[in-house]
Amino acid sequence: MKVKVINRNEEEYTRERSQDLRKVHKNLDPNLHPFEKAVEYTRALNAAKLDRVFAKPFLASLPHDDGITCLSRNPRRLNSLVSGCADGELRIWDVAAQRPLRNLLGHTSEVKGVSITQDGDACVSCSTDCTVKLWKVPFAPDEAGPLLQNDRPVFEFRGKGAFRGIDHHWGRNSFATAGPQVDIWDHERSEPVNSFTWGADSIMSVRFNPAEADVMATAGSDRGIALYDLRTSTPIRKLIMQTKTNSIAWNPMEAFNFTAANEDCCLYTYDMRKLQSATCVHKDFVSAVMDVDYSPTGREFVAGSYDRSVRIFSHNGGHSKEVYHTKRMQRIFAVRFSGDGSYVFSGSDDMNVRLWKAQSSVQMGTLLPRERQKHEYQQALVERYKHLPDVKRISRHRHLPTPIYKAAKLRRTMTEADNKKQHNRIAHSAPGSVKVKSARKKKVVAELE
Repeated sequence: MKVKVINRNEEEYTRERSQDLRKVHKNLDPNLHPFEKAVEYTRALNAAKLDRVFAKPFLASLPHDDGITCLSRNPRRLNSLVSGCADGELRIWDVAAQRPLRNLLGHTSEVKGVSITQDGDACVSCSTDCTVKLWKVPFAPDEAGPLLQNDRPVFEFRGKGAFRGIDHHWGRNSFATAGPQVDIWDHERSEPVNSFTWGADSIMSVRFNPAEADVMATAGSDRGIALYDLRTSTPIRKLIMQTKTNSIAWNPMEAFNFTAANEDCCLYTYDMRKLQSATCVHKDFVSAVMDVDYSPTGREFVAGSYDRSVRIFSHNGGHSKEVYHTKRMQRIFAVRFSGDGSYVFSGSDDMNVRLWKAQSSVQMGTLLPRERQKHEYQQALVERYKHLPDVKRISRHRHLPTPIYKAAKLRRTMTEADNKKQHNRIAHSAPGSVKVKSARKKKVVAELE
């Protein structure tokens, strides 16, 4: 008599060590899994919904005594941030503990710019009181509790006019100021070592290139963006746009590319070798864009606007992928990414520096391995099915405040009317008589060398 039994070798189904991979026995024959795609699609739809359910980006607010006008993050310490406000006071923050470390007192008027040195031990600030001041930046101690102290400047540089912006060199102890002209200063000298002018009454912003440290870009009140090279002590080239540029940010991973925040509610990314056309136009704001800053990865940037919202864009995306707002937040004048690219800082007119998550639905804290694998699996599912209508609709939806929603709707109506008018003009004119400019070239007036 034969008896059929199930015989299994224990070694084939168990792990020798806890570090070994689990053996998964699955027949991958598609005939045995007729609903595999349907199951995956349902999981992707649920993952997209959960992503929006858990999207709570706001983390904390750091209070000031007046409106925030400028921000600067420390390139050496993740938890260090310096903010300047309209009453002339600067504060150094320990972001992780949400506490101020120092009150920097010395300016008698509005602080227009602040920048931390490349070693993270000092910072320079400029104001409309015609002075630039050099400060020490302390480490955040380990002990808890309030540590607020008042500090005085280490050194003072006096200029001939009000300053509008400042940025520190990435490689040596020198910095550039924007005012009636662009001045290059050294830490050891009380007078500027070099000055640049090119047709603008006043310079609004200046930024050094982090990849090519001797190249800098400036935005002027004459609607121009000028590029300078400190090695030759001469301007390189200049771009004239239809509207004024408020701020500039260089891509840290692509040395030739920079993004300009413009008064016409858009941001324009340019390649400095081909300024006659923008490489990308970033839309969605309904008021002037006041500041812009890149993530350390170079794949995304954050921008703040006069319409009281913060938006995060992909470096080559025409529309924002995130929009942040609160009921209390007013006009935004300064934004910065954190040093690890995980957080975003915004400074607004309502006397608060706000801390946001760069990815609105990411889970904070230490994750277990199975939690991390679950998140990665859900992200892969949404990425695979993102082109399908329901997943695309859920993933793209963002709630907007009523004033922004109505202003965006009005802008769309005006844009559609302009497009229809142009279409009719082309249809009722001789072939080739109406020249149509693309959106990337439309705002460029001239390029000077």
